[in-house]
Amino acid sequence: MVDDEGKQLGIMPPYEAIKIARERGLDLVEVSPTANPPVCRIINYGKYLYQQSKREHEARKHQRSIELKEVKFRPRTGAHDFETKRNQIAHFLEEGSKVKATIMFRGREMAHKNLGWDMMDRLVKDLGELVVVEIRPRQEGPNLTAILAPKKPGQAAKPKPTAHPVATGHAAPSGRATHPAGSTTAHSAGAGSHTPRPAAADVPLAPQPAAPAAGPAVDPSKPAGE
Repeated sequence: MVDDEGKQLGIMPPYEAIKIARERGLDLVEVSPTANPPVCRIINYGKYLYQQSKREHEARKHQRSIELKEVKFRPRTGAHDFETKRNQIAHFLEEGSKVKATIMFRGREMAHKNLGWDMMDRLVKDLGELVVVEIRPRQEGPNLTAILAPKKPGQAAKPKPTAHPVATGHAAPSGRATHPAGSTTAHSAGAGSHTPRPAAADVPLAPQPAAPAAGPAVDPSKPAGE
């Protein structure tokens, strides 16, 4: 037994605890029924419920639940209706909710799915900085759907990779390919490739045999020794 001031009153029969609570104009509330023995407390039960409700309200106030809204279009939705639904999506995104944009095809409209894809692209472009495409547009049966999420502060779009030309040699400031000094480029007529080769001035020359020493002129018509 615990009184309204937090003091332990010990173990007592229920009727005695109720008598003490009535004398103080309060209520006897069992706060821990699984304990052995059970724990009861003398409190103002109405005030206790009000304080508990207030704490739960404050906890919900600080919690931000993200809901998934759905806005539906048709491939032939008019310009005015399209703007109305787009503004509705923008309002949901500003509140912090995610939006499932659905374009519904019926009957012969299935043969013109490109109209739905164009409308989805226009919707994303019109929302601009408010939206991040969480799940890209995809065809789910007769419907084209996409999940749009609000963009967080400071969140930027991911840059797309760009292709750079591959140059042979070291890149010069002008963007042209250069080759090491003293080298030339031999082009292949078939494959269009080129292979650097040393310049002629850099090729070592093979040693040449020494020329024989000049002697007296010999007349071939005369026998040797004359």
